[in-house]
Amino acid sequence: MIKISNVKNTIIQGETVETLRQFPDKSIDCIFADPPYFMQTEGTLLRTEGTAFQGVDDDWDKFSSYNEYDQFCFEWLKECQRVLKDKGSIWVIGSFQNVYRLGYIMQELGFWILNDVIWEKSNPAPNFRGTRLTNAHETMLWCTKNKKASYTFNYQTMKFLNGNKQERSVWNIPLCTGNERLKDKNGKKLHATQKPEKLLEKVILSSTKPGDLILDPFMGTGTTAAVATQLARNFVGIEREEKYVKAATERVKAVPYVTNDPIMLASLDVKKPRVPIERLIEAGMLKERESLFDKFGGNGVVLKTTGCLDDGDSVLSIHKMSAKKLGKTNHNGWDYWFVKRGDDLVSINEFRENYREQFENE
Repeated sequence: MIKISNVKNTIIQGETVETLRQFPDKSIDCIFADPPYFMQTEGTLLRTEGTAFQGVDDDWDKFSSYNEYDQFCFEWLKECQRVLKDKGSIWVIGSFQNVYRLGYIMQELGFWILNDVIWEKSNPAPNFRGTRLTNAHETMLWCTKNKKASYTFNYQTMKFLNGNKQERSVWNIPLCTGNERLKDKNGKKLHATQKPEKLLEKVILSSTKPGDLILDPFMGTGTTAAVATQLARNFVGIEREEKYVKAATERVKAVPYVTNDPIMLASLDVKKPRVPIERLIEAGMLKERESLFDKFGGNGVVLKTTGCLDDGDSVLSIHKMSAKKLGKTNHNGWDYWFVKRGDDLVSINEFRENYREQFENE
């Protein structure tokens, strides 16, 4: 049995399934898996000017049949499900050749699909023969262990990074090129399917917390490890090819230290301490029997010592009273109610934030 503390932030050389079986149950916070696609490439692909295109013809992507491929995927996915913590999540990436098979197997195992995220490639390789559409995307399945499992999702972080708009399930990111692409001694790309760091950044920032342990069971040239290190997360990788293990290990050593910043630390998604409205009354920020209004100065109600509101017909919480005024079942009263300070209407939520700044940090 592998002791996690002994392999944290290392890449293990070995076969994926055999190595995973040595991991303890529920030891991993998040998994990113970029498995063989079983692309079944035949012959030489030629660009329009006649030069050869370096596609995927490596031995690690070759299987004798769909049955063999499916059995392989069933085994490694089953082990991933076992080692994943109950509150963890897994990302599995694939293309049209294999993603539907992966999705079927995952659902058969009981994984619950949260999203299928489209990686739209802004610079895809063309279809050289012009016989079908250019394949310009890949699909990531983001899943939990089962339907009832809770999980990490840094909603506010992703919203901030998306221009303060809710993040969507289509990510436009270019292929890995330039200095980021690892090359061999002949100047050719070292790995045919190296993923861009920007893709892993979004995966890791969206679904992990600082200090989490991320498993990549098909580490390749170490993109997951490099990005995890840069974002103050831990990693453990599995890779069978020695040349990739060496390249990935050197790559991680060269990752620059990043100072703490709120995005990296997911500070935007740290829940603020709860502040009942009674606390604001005790602190003198709000007063018993003062009037509260909506943002237009209407729907006046009276604040009671208990923190409830009295409109003459009923006494309700700030949330239930705002819902009543709006004809709803529920509504957030912190966003609805205002008090008069001089000639201005001030949101009671401002007083709550002021309270947190003044008292909760003492």
